[in-house]
This record gives sequence, structure tokens and C-alpha cells, in this order.
Amino acid sequence: MPTEGFSVSPSRRRLRPLIAKARTLVSQEIADLRSDDLVLIACSGGPDSLALASVAAFFARRGTVRVGAVVVDHGLQQGSADIAKRTAAILQSLGLSPVEVRAVQVFEGQGPEAAARTARYAALEAAADQHGAAMVMLGHTLDDQAEQVLLGLARGSGTRSLAGMPARRQGSSGVQYARPFLSLRRAETVEICQLEELRPWLDPTNQDPQFARSRARYRVLPVMEAELGPGIAESLARSARILSQDADYLDELAQRAYRDLVEFSPNRDELLLAEEALRQLAPAIRQRVLALAVTEMAGSQPSFERLLAAEALLNRRGSAGPVQLSGGVSVYRLSRAVLAQDSKQPAKYGKLVVRRDS
Repeated sequence: MPTEGFSVSPSRRRLRPLIAKARTLVSQEIADLRSDDLVLIACSGGPDSLALASVAAFFARRGTVRVGAVVVDHGLQQGSADIAKRTAAILQSLGLSPVEVRAVQVFEGQGPEAAARTARYAALEAAADQHGAAMVMLGHTLDDQAEQVLLGLARGSGTRSLAGMPARRQGSSGVQYARPFLSLRRAETVEICQLEELRPWLDPTNQDPQFARSRARYRVLPVMEAELGPGIAESLARSARILSQDADYLDELAQRAYRDLVEFSPNRDELLLAEEALRQLAPAIRQRVLALAVTEMAGSQPSFERLLAAEALLNRRGSAGPVQLSGGVSVYRLSRAVLAQDSKQPAKYGKLVVRRDS
């Protein structure tokens, strides 16, 4: 039964070209799955994710795969529990199973958007693990991708960040995350909801100017379209696709170089990288190798400025460190004075040492 603010019609309609297009995008993502595999739709009740749920439900009815959904209630708005409950009812009426609402607590310490994202993905990972899902589908569109690239440009981010959201990635639990609608415009997901007689929930925070993404969506991109001509969103999304290929290739080269260079101390509390070999690497690869060393020691992705500070140690002029990188990890080089005092250290000479700070 439809709930207030939402509606769904069980009637069969002639297949529209847009629906056919959306089904093709979803079918490409599930082509390798078995009929007993479970796909979970991350659904907020908004147009993008509700359209995705409706399209995916077609494949559940056909028996191609099993399709369920997870509604994450962030608890950040008054009435969010009711919205989540109504969304779950619509998903169940579409034939999705299992459908569950997961309430999360958004912790401070990050920006509100980043904190909500962290909580959301933790809930999705937990749901996928509990139900043994093979895939989680997200309803991000071409417009979301364009906004992501624009925000990355504003932050001065590198290639990986400017590559935007990947169409497919593996989560920490091994589940696959897929974004089949990255080539669809947001207006098309709204149209799908209209064709399917679904009334999505419109999140008021999407238009709140306190959030950078909202400003990019409703202020910056329209001005760019007006001043530079139409097609800006498509161009930004196309740039993301090109940069994603470049980033994948650079990451692959960096992984190879890292495997060739990395050494560990006997108790693995320090990681060593040969300085001369690092100097010979191209900056784009060298910085990635240093970042891999930091994450290997349980740190977080260092900023560009921190990586440059670590690279400066290779000049063997000035301070030998340590240079603080990120996540409680530092890097240093041993000076000759230190080496002269410790006969056990010469094996480390000519190497950068990355360590986890106590």
C-alpha cells in the first residue's frame, strides 16, 4: 500500500526508452552474478536511489538476481525515522527483499558530509556482510560526478581525487560497490520516477548553502553553464573518466616500484626505502610510493605538502627529520653522526625510514 508522500503503481506499462536505457546499465553491472546472488540497493528515498531500486526490481522479478535494499537513517533531520520507514515501505512494495532500515550515529570530528558518509558506508558494509550480499548499488549520477570533480578542483586535489567516484570498487569486506547510473543525468532519474509513478523524497539539505556540494550544484555549475556554454557537467564527468584511467595506470606503476623497494626492520616496526632508487623515480610515482609506505604503517593518505616535505629529505641537505606525515606516521633519514654512534645502523644508511610513532 502506498504511504503518504510516496506512490507506486503495479500496472504494466509499455517500455519507455529511458527505462530500457537504465535497465541496460544495471544489467551490465550484474552480468557476472548468479541468480541466487544478492544485490543491495543503498536507498535514501530520493530520486536517484529510488529510480535505481525500481529498475533493479525488474531483474528481481525476472529471477536474474535477488535484490534487497538498505535505508540508512543518519538521524540528522527531524522526522528522519519516518522518512526511512516510508522509503522502506515503497521498496517492499516494489518487491525488494530483504529491506531494512539501519539507524546510525554521525560522530563529530569530520565535516558533516564526510562524517555522514563514514557512518553510511559502515552501515552498508555491515548490512552486506550480514546478508552475504555480492554487490551494493549506489544511485550516483553524472551530475554527482561533475560536482565531485569540481569540488576536487577547488581543493587542489590530485589525479585520484579528480577521477571522481569509481564506477566499481571493492569494499573492505570484499563486497562490490557499483554505480550503474554514472552516465545518467539527475533529471533522468526524476523522469524514471515519474514514469514508474514514484514520488521520491526531496532532501532539503541538498539545497542548503552551508554545504559546499549544494553551492556547487545550485550556484557554481549553473553559472558555468551560462558563461561557458552547455555541457559542463558532461565535460567534467568525461574528465573524471579519463583521469581515472590515468590514475589506475600510475597506481599500478607505483605498486610495482613499491614492491621492489620496500624493506622492513626485523620486528616490522619500521619500513625502509632506498633513497637512490626513490630519487630515480618520476615525482608522480615517488610520491605514490611514499604514500603507500605511510598506509602500510597504518597511517592515512598524506597531503601533497607532507609528501613534498618527505621528498626534501632525499636532498640530504638540512634536517634529517623526522617529518610528520599523517595518521601518526613519520619519516626520517639517519645522519652520519647517528651512524657513527651505532654500529648496528650502517645497513640503514642511504634509506628513508618510515615508522609508526608511539
